[in-house]
Amino acid sequence: MSLDTVLRLVFLGAAACFVLGLHLMNRPPTAQRGSSVSAAGMAAAVAATVVLLVRSGTVSGTGWAVLGAGVSVGAMGGWYLARTVAMTAIPQAVSLFNAAGGGAAALVAVHDLLRVDDTLPAGPAAAAALDVVIGAVTFAGSLIAAGKLQGVVASRPVVLPGTRLVNAALAALALGSGALIVTGHGGPVVLAVTAVAALGFGVAMVMPIGGADMPVVISLLNALTGTAVAMAGIVIGNTVLIIAGALVGASGGILTKLMADAMNRSLWSVVAGGFGTGDAPPAAIDPNARVRSVSADDAAIQLAYANRVIMVPGYGLAAAQAQHEVRELADLLESRGVDVDYAIHPVAGRLPGHMNVLLAEANVPYDQLKEMDDVNPEFSRADVALVIGANDVINPAARRPGNPVSGMPILDVDHAHSVIVIKRSMGQGYAGIDNELYTDPKTGMYFADAKKGLAELAAAVKVLVG
Repeated sequence: MSLDTVLRLVFLGAAACFVLGLHLMNRPPTAQRGSSVSAAGMAAAVAATVVLLVRSGTVSGTGWAVLGAGVSVGAMGGWYLARTVAMTAIPQAVSLFNAAGGGAAALVAVHDLLRVDDTLPAGPAAAAALDVVIGAVTFAGSLIAAGKLQGVVASRPVVLPGTRLVNAALAALALGSGALIVTGHGGPVVLAVTAVAALGFGVAMVMPIGGADMPVVISLLNALTGTAVAMAGIVIGNTVLIIAGALVGASGGILTKLMADAMNRSLWSVVAGGFGTGDAPPAAIDPNARVRSVSADDAAIQLAYANRVIMVPGYGLAAAQAQHEVRELADLLESRGVDVDYAIHPVAGRLPGHMNVLLAEANVPYDQLKEMDDVNPEFSRADVALVIGANDVINPAARRPGNPVSGMPILDVDHAHSVIVIKRSMGQGYAGIDNELYTDPKTGMYFADAKKGLAELAAAVKVLVG
């Protein structure tokens, strides 16, 4: 068997690993195995590429030094980030990875376009131009998204006068100069204009987007990263890059649609931005309604003597790193024979699947994590729904037209016999409206940080059970 055949088989096996890994990531119990399979496929693809470079002799001694330094720095940086990143910072890490992927893909096309000096055929030239545009947009947009999530950049929508006109102008400039590259009228100046316009569009596109839409934005940027990588594969004729990029682009596109549906938002309305400003009209809450506050002892009695409890974790739980405390409380209740489940809304965290991963870190059994469509019919049979730091995803106002969350799929928490909400204050969620659930007579508000509140509830339950 020739070396060429072996390398082709390795690349084919790597592509198969990507497909299998993506399939395994579809379910929490097999997700870790899927990540390992995909990582093994990528390691094999990188090794085969190095062998290919050695055989071709196109890389000089200096080139090998630069390549080795890049691989070493990237590997060590990725390993350190993966080992040290907090679970609440996973969305920021994903955004940084998106930025790295999009930026690297764009640089591949830039190098190729400069090297061939406008002699690329129309097909590869189109792929290269798209690679530069999409990769640059992804690079800049992902950095802004990471900054918003980290708090370095304002998380609220930043909408300046004429923002959408600027966006349209930057997009037209990037696509127009990219078209010149395709028709063979490019050059370093045109290439620079294309890249700068695309970078500007990436910044201008994400700045007006508010925190509530971040799950959709991250999924969209992930899809764009995959598309840029696939374009880079076409430019350099690498089948593995094409397959890997197409997989990421397709799966990211599907995820973007699912996230947009979960927020009841069209993709266009997300990209247009302006959601989560806090200036939306309030929901029509009865002005005579009162908020009922409960103590840890009162809440513990309801929980300890319930037959069924449904935990409803939200971003407040993730921000407080309270996953271990909620698991401890659930274990205490289960020791008394209470049936405990967890209701997971698709956008409960800042990233699709974020809450599942967070609870899995605390060894919450996978079969207790119930998706929204599966758990909603169960609320009417629950004695207590314990809400921990969730807000917009449980607001009954979504069932009525005329407010920012209208039509948004929600968890039917208000159908439970009794509701306990752990929350630091009566503050509004990203949608900027009051939550009608908090003034429901069956709801008791326990004002505390999620971590502290759950610990106090667990202590009170322990006293009750002796």
